Amino acid sequence: MHFIHFGCKVNQYETNGMIQAFKNKNYKIVDFNEKADIYIINTCTVTNMSDRKSRQILRQAKKNNSNSIVVAVGCYVQVARQEIEKIPEIDLILGNNEKVDIVKFVEDFISSQNKIIVDDVIHNKNYRDFGSVTYTEKTRAVIKVQDGCDRFCTYCVIPYARGRVRSRNPKNVINEISNIAKKGIKEVVITGIHVASYGKDFDYKYELIDLLEEINKIDGIERIRLGSIEPLLITEDFINRLKKLEKICHHFHLSLQSGCNETLQRMNRRYTIDEFEVIVNRLRKTYSDVILTTDIIVGFPNETDEEFEKTFEFLKKIKFYKMHIFKYSQRDGTKAAVMENQISGQIKDIRSKRLLELSDINENEYLKSYIGKNVEVLFEEKDKEYYKGHTSNYMMVKVKTEDNLENKVLKVAIDSCYNLTLIGNIQ
Repeated sequence: MHFIHFGCKVNQYETNGMIQAFKNKNYKIVDFNEKADIYIINTCTVTNMSDRKSRQILRQAKKNNSNSIVVAVGCYVQVARQEIEKIPEIDLILGNNEKVDIVKFVEDFISSQNKIIVDDVIHNKNYRDFGSVTYTEKTRAVIKVQDGCDRFCTYCVIPYARGRVRSRNPKNVINEISNIAKKGIKEVVITGIHVASYGKDFDYKYELIDLLEEINKIDGIERIRLGSIEPLLITEDFINRLKKLEKICHHFHLSLQSGCNETLQRMNRRYTIDEFEVIVNRLRKTYSDVILTTDIIVGFPNETDEEFEKTFEFLKKIKFYKMHIFKYSQRDGTKAAVMENQISGQIKDIRSKRLLELSDINENEYLKSYIGKNVEVLFEEKDKEYYKGHTSNYMMVKVKTEDNLENKVLKVAIDSCYNLTLIGNIQ
């Protein structure tokens, strides 16, 4: 059988959970270019392009083996079931809730041909746990701690695909990370659909910072990295507790989306640019080497030239290390999809290009400021004659060496910067 996933780290984590579930039942996993009996496609629906890619690969899987069982699962299935049902190449349709029990559903299909099982995630109140799945990216492990989102931003379909906030039992999180540490993995990435909401659904007071404090105590783990977070998570109390955790990576991805208050209001983002700037200053005051990255949407409905210029000037002021720029994509079922004054693709292209150029300038300036400095690097993999890895604040570093540096944390003296990558020598 073969697996393909699209989208976020949560989807990647869940794909690995499904793979391990089938391996436990002695199924063999093969590459896509090999003929498989079962293809499982874990879909994404965050943009129209995600939907299109999911449809294309679902059709392609059947072409690889016309006698195979093609399974569509995940977010695109959850929000566009009727659309999915029209694709003749698909044999079995499963939603997000069904991922944990996917082996059972596939085996039931083989015996009974029950084709569609899509539970309503909106009413699901319990976190469904894969157990310890050990999903690793090179030398770091990705840990899913939460699912669902209650924010309902006007452009976003994810609350309908993932349901309400459900948090993973902290004991299960700690057990998984403890097992990972015993395998020699030094870095964990804490992720979820809306990580800042972790613990909100518990009937006792336990929040993300409480979980991070426990993770920080685990022997063997040297780095704790946070995935994308809601800016409003960074309160004075949160940062005062966070700065005591020596393993926290000084890299924070704060989802801004726009640098204009009017646009933020239409997006139903719950902060102003002034509040966001306070949060940025709070982080920079706490961590002198902090790196801040963000997401920006251009061409949101009604975004005038004046509003875009406000965003551009705010981004120049904040100077993010890197910005991920997205052209607004209409999503059926969201409030923004039916707003007036949808922006043309040509205007989106122009605005996107300007922000990408700004992002490259910021990143290049920041990286060059490290020439002549020493940094600690967790090395991940060989790249031709170089070994490459990341600093704790997530700058890419390469050193030329014949030694095997995989999963080692070493001090590097930076002597140059090329193609947005720092080059140095082991100290």
